[in-house]
Amino acid sequence: MAAGFCAAVALWLVLDPSLARLLLEWLPYLARGFAMNILISVLAMALGTLAGVALGAMELSQMRLVRAPAVAYVQVFRNAPHLVLIFATTYIFPFEIVALGHYIPFPDWVKAVIGLAIPASAHTAEITRGALQSIPTPQWDAAKGLGFSRIEALRFIILPQCLRRALPPWMNLTASICMGTALASLVGVHELLHAATDASTAVSRTDFTVLTYVTVLFAFFLFCYPVSRLTQRLERRLAR
Repeated sequence: MAAGFCAAVALWLVLDPSLARLLLEWLPYLARGFAMNILISVLAMALGTLAGVALGAMELSQMRLVRAPAVAYVQVFRNAPHLVLIFATTYIFPFEIVALGHYIPFPDWVKAVIGLAIPASAHTAEITRGALQSIPTPQWDAAKGLGFSRIEALRFIILPQCLRRALPPWMNLTASICMGTALASLVGVHELLHAATDASTAVSRTDFTVLTYVTVLFAFFLFCYPVSRLTQRLERRLAR
């Protein structure tokens, strides 16, 4: 089906060379926009993963003062719409920060990174918690018998095993966060969807507008489809 769709688009461009020339002119502009999508998704997943692993471990703590805030955070932000969080971070954080008398800009794309890192951390925490709980309890007892503290057992024995089990759902989350970066256009971030709107407005041709958004769709497909296929392959390998 995807091959047929690509063939139809290619035939469309052959039949209308002027449309193909316009697309070639705007492709670098669209590519710069998509680079912003990739940057936001990579940074959001990096921040979300670091925070999520810590939160997932905190959810399993035997101390209620440690466990309760992590559980509350995960429950609230795992169910929060991404768009709401992006809007919230856009208006909560200032446009610039004053440090030692200097004004440091706080751009909207950084706020979008934070807005997407929050749900990424909540979902990663659940992935981490599930992976940790899937490890048989005797392994904790064996680590304790060998003189490891709980933190050391987690760091050197449990987490390496969890990595294999957590990787497929984490990759699904990565693809979801990448697609969510398109929402950043609604708060003024110059990413691919924003660039596509600029191109469509400048050219002001209905057929070019359709082609531009087909290009947007194709760009996200090229980024997310390999991740999806790799995830399926990993799931099949781990299921053996």
